[in-house]
Amino acid sequence: MEHFFTIIGGMGTMATESYVHQLNLRTPAHQDQDYLNYILVNHATVPDRTAYIMDHSQPNPEPVLQADFKQQSALGPDFFALPCNTAHYFYDALTAVTNIPILHMPREAVAEIKSKYPAAKKVGIVATQGTIEDHIYDEEIMAAGYEFLRPSKAVQAKTNHLIYDDIKDNDHVDRELFHGLVQQMFDESGADVVILGCTELSLAQEREPITNMPIVDAQSVLVDRSLALALKARGKA
Repeated sequence: MEHFFTIIGGMGTMATESYVHQLNLRTPAHQDQDYLNYILVNHATVPDRTAYIMDHSQPNPEPVLQADFKQQSALGPDFFALPCNTAHYFYDALTAVTNIPILHMPREAVAEIKSKYPAAKKVGIVATQGTIEDHIYDEEIMAAGYEFLRPSKAVQAKTNHLIYDDIKDNDHVDRELFHGLVQQMFDESGADVVILGCTELSLAQEREPITNMPIVDAQSVLVDRSLALALKARGKA
């Protein structure tokens, strides 16, 4: 197979399914052959990223993910997509084991702010506790010249409940909870833009979309970047 990319997913599986679904929906296709070539690695048994970031005595996802990237690199994809924000804690360790480019989802999401909300100065995020604590987003946001705003404990507790109890545990999106916690993030922080920095929140956005608040959905941005790179590699961009 020529001109394909590899998706290292399964963190979680339903969120990865949302990424693939949106990718296929956005592909300009009129016949089977117009769709993109990709390999999906749905590695559902990768140890929990947040658990390890918060407590290094927990199982470490890094060697497991490195093994995936080494294995898939041997097949020669054009690039990798990693639809899990928290897994970008290991980004440098993953780039160290492959010469294949890996799209950096947090970096791409922050870059989207400039084109979508050019007047923004203050940027908040809702995400897993691991993503908040690993400083991937705050470093990218501040490097781009924005003020970084963390969620309050109350917003984080609601976010954790939605991600783990509702979506991961029951595959259920509580619209009121989702919209409410994002609105609370705006109200409490004074953010100009809020990034949805967890792929479960991207799944929530797909099922119960927020249309009245200035948000950037990191996984949606990753879909667009994946599509653009894949079409370019095939000479169709």
